[in-house]
Amino acid sequence: MNPELPDENSKRFVAILNKKVEMGKLMNALGHMTAGLAGGYGKENDMNFLQYEDKNGGKHPNISHFPFIVLKADNSNQIRNVRNEVIARNIIFTDFTSTMTVGTSLEQVNKTRETPEAKLEYYGICLFGETQELREITKKFSIFQ
Repeated sequence: MNPELPDENSKRFVAILNKKVEMGKLMNALGHMTAGLAGGYGKENDMNFLQYEDKNGGKHPNISHFPFIVLKADNSNQIRNVRNEVIARNIIFTDFTSTMTVGTSLEQVNKTRETPEAKLEYYGICLFGETQELREITKKFSIFQ
């Protein structure tokens, strides 16, 4: 193991996706959440992005040292419950709702603002944190297949 890298099992990324949502919409939500999580965190060094290089000198940049686990939720309320838990524990996250799919970005922001949280349909949530703490929150979910 490289002594400069932390134990790769000490932290992780976890995405939990709503199985009731169509696959194309889920992949879009996952992309947005992952970009938001990495770009909005402000401490990218904690995520340990590595720079890979192949034998021909080709660059394969910014792949995290830590695992990225994708799990499946049965419904929006399960994701809502995870969201409430990570807020209470001060764990970094991003989420994605159906209001984020209508029209332009500005229209999406306005639609979300106009919708009570209890009425939001969650497509997914993406987390980053200590493995043990995330396992406590996500242990009831299965791998997304």
